[in-house]
Amino acid sequence: MTVDRPPSQQELPRAQALAEKAFSALEHFIHIEAVSGIVLLAAAGIALLWANSPAAESYHALWHAPLSVGVGPYLVSQSLHFWVNDALMTIFFLVVGMEIRREIHEGALANLQLATLPMAAALGGVIAPALLYLTLNTAMPERGGWAIPTATDIAFAVGVLALLGKAIPGNVRVFLLALAIIDDIVAVLIIAVAFSAGLDYSGLLIAGAGILMVLGLQWIGVGSAYAYVIPGGILWWGMLRTGAHPTLAGVVLGMMTPVLPGRTRERPLDTATQALHDLRARARGPAPQAEDLAAPLKQLRQAQREVLPPVTRVQMALHPWVAYLIMPLFALANAGVSLDGVDLGMGSAPSVLLGVAVALIVGKPLGVVSVSWCAVRLGWCKLPPGVTWGGVCLIGLLAGIGFTMSIFIATLAFSDANLLGAAKLGVLLASALAAVSGLIWGFIYARRLKPETEEGAGESGATTAD
Repeated sequence: MTVDRPPSQQELPRAQALAEKAFSALEHFIHIEAVSGIVLLAAAGIALLWANSPAAESYHALWHAPLSVGVGPYLVSQSLHFWVNDALMTIFFLVVGMEIRREIHEGALANLQLATLPMAAALGGVIAPALLYLTLNTAMPERGGWAIPTATDIAFAVGVLALLGKAIPGNVRVFLLALAIIDDIVAVLIIAVAFSAGLDYSGLLIAGAGILMVLGLQWIGVGSAYAYVIPGGILWWGMLRTGAHPTLAGVVLGMMTPVLPGRTRERPLDTATQALHDLRARARGPAPQAEDLAAPLKQLRQAQREVLPPVTRVQMALHPWVAYLIMPLFALANAGVSLDGVDLGMGSAPSVLLGVAVALIVGKPLGVVSVSWCAVRLGWCKLPPGVTWGGVCLIGLLAGIGFTMSIFIATLAFSDANLLGAAKLGVLLASALAAVSGLIWGFIYARRLKPETEEGAGESGATTAD
């Protein structure tokens, strides 16, 4: 007896079916948070090996190679390193800005009660490392690197936490994410205030024009993200002209991204339903032409776009590019510290390396835990459900993973190649040690939690039986 296959289902060629399964598995794989951290670590490892191999000259030549962008006589010629650090990283900061915007709207920063403890912990995690670094580096120019150990790498820290699995309570992850986001806000403010040259007001006018164009497009209801590329480019160019770091344009755009779906005459789901009905009716007609199907397909695409808020839709679209292209490229371009090129016996390079490493490994957890403890003791806030002081210690250790942001700030803090190399080396060593110590403590913490969870489950079962 044969079963008729529904007309909407067709047998795919074997090669196509295998490819479909492979792409589905790949899509699932790239959304695992730990994977992006591993890719980032791999890129940093490749950069280190490349910069210390017989082909080291090619590494430095690649990133100093000029790349020109422009039209006709209007050309901007900069090194490949500039385009990675100052242009591509703007997209990274755009995603950071959107994460901040979402958390303020409906997440861990939505109200003061939720945000008080992560804010206190983050401020402790900024102030303690900075003070510890300045204690070890009291003179200029090494003192200029005080901001390097204040940053936390969100992707890497959350990726390491994901390696510990579901044994770690979900609120620990939320706490770490909120702390890292607040940390990023502070890092952005530090970059804007401490690492921007004297302001060029003509640049401010250009940046203001870009912002006005964005607001104008939002006002008339333009929902396509591509329409904002040119205004965003103008804002970036204005920021570059002002003397502020141009990546701040990404943060500004991210914070301006709407958190609610755009207003439409009818609900997007109703529009999509109507478009599907119209599409099905036309497709069933005799010999449907592509032109007949174009209108309902366009209507369906527009409805699909308007279902999600722009801040969610754009962030989801950019996440794979940021996690698997931009951040690894940044690590590849900046983590290649030549060990022969860093002379730890010359000048203040040893104190810079030591200051960065100690501030991240010791200062971060010390600041996070101590200030959190004081805030709870003083009654300003309380620990979230499921988060113990062991969990706060885990968060403090993982907050010591500076990596992307710390290396980024180091490139702004030092113009001296030897001090910059020492600072980067300190960041890499400290981030690796922080990740390892976080994993070790995480497994111990998870093992301690297991009997408590089983005991709680047993009590719950006994109560139910009664």
